[in-house]
Amino acid sequence: MRSLGIDIGTTSISMVLLDEDTGAVVARETVNHAAFIDDGCPVGKVQDAGRIVAIALKKYDALVATHGRPCCIGLTGQMHGMLYVDEDGEAVSPLYTWQDGRGNLPMADGQTYAQALRRYGAAAAGYGLTTHFYMVKNGLVPEGAASITTISDYLAMKLTGNRTPVLSADMAASWGCFDLERKVFRVEDPLLPKVVGGYEIVGETPEGVPVTVSAGDNQASVIGSVRDLRDTVLINIGTGSQVSLGTDRYIECGGAIELRPCGGDGYILAGSGLCGGRAYAMLEQFYREAAGTDAPCYDRMLEQAEAFVERYGMDAAWRVRTTFSGTRSNPGERGSIEGIGVENFRPGALTAGLVAGILSELHGFCREMTALTGARPAALVGSGNGLRRNPLMRRLAGDMFGLPLRIPDHMEEAAYGAALCALWASGRVKSLRDAQSMIRYIGG
Repeated sequence: MRSLGIDIGTTSISMVLLDEDTGAVVARETVNHAAFIDDGCPVGKVQDAGRIVAIALKKYDALVATHGRPCCIGLTGQMHGMLYVDEDGEAVSPLYTWQDGRGNLPMADGQTYAQALRRYGAAAAGYGLTTHFYMVKNGLVPEGAASITTISDYLAMKLTGNRTPVLSADMAASWGCFDLERKVFRVEDPLLPKVVGGYEIVGETPEGVPVTVSAGDNQASVIGSVRDLRDTVLINIGTGSQVSLGTDRYIECGGAIELRPCGGDGYILAGSGLCGGRAYAMLEQFYREAAGTDAPCYDRMLEQAEAFVERYGMDAAWRVRTTFSGTRSNPGERGSIEGIGVENFRPGALTAGLVAGILSELHGFCREMTALTGARPAALVGSGNGLRRNPLMRRLAGDMFGLPLRIPDHMEEAAYGAALCALWASGRVKSLRDAQSMIRYIGG
């Protein structure tokens, strides 16, 4: 039998079908959903929730037609974002994504909406409860709204026919103002959904296939990439970037490090770069504009960066701070470029420096994590297309973290992790660790 994992990402929808006995990927597909829309808010970042779900359901039907019905379905997706649904479980708003900036707008007293919520716990622009708080204060909650949910849990409703959403602690915590020890919200609101601690089955498709509550995409990527959550650092570089490290205990965090629920009774420490892989894409766009071409420049960028490092070494590269979108704690912070001289005024020096800057932000988060846990990681795993497609980034990551970097043999790690969670939730494996033992890495 085969387990299906579905990942609703910021720009794409990914599906992975894996063999429950070996973990081998039987089929996988990724499609861009092109769902961003303009809602008239200058700092808004919203998507058409109906379009995303329609594409996901169409792809699911096509996969079933080709490969047969899966034994279980696991879900994951972009964290922090939220949308409103009515009593019939239908969306009555767009999806307000994790990139939405309403929470950074000032209130009448001069505080931002995010700042006003922080007395209840973590809050930042793009967090679901911050966005909802903005909507409440400005009388913008849609008429008929009965609950709020995430985009991947909205897909769960459509697969099962459920009218009311259920969230895992993963997703609930990503909205902010959440008690991580008790796994409950610290605020009361009639639109808040039910929260469950683990990756439970929330219903079945009309054909009887069990469907899990959605895991956070960060948690699913970790679960789908590492065999042991406790001693492995995972760096993920996609549109954003993250570094994650598992722990069995609750730890008080501060600054840039977040503690997130994972696996039901465990946690992961996570540090997130808001730009991450997007910084590399921005540089590629800059080069195209400078060259006056529409042809992709990624290959040339890599060639120039590798040639520069080979000839001059990384010490000669520009020093790039890639906080171009700010940070969670300081949205107004911006990036910087230093170390430019006559002898290194070359595009390869900029590209290599930017790659190092992306990794350096994550390495800084990792140092904070190990100080909190007191543990020294024994392994380093990388995921995301930013690492898979860039050998220089992989080499620099291993050098910077001081550990050999391993890459999972399978693609679409979050969808793969969701499929593993579904095997566990449906009782087809004894434990999540048993499911993770099937993970294989490139080169053995």
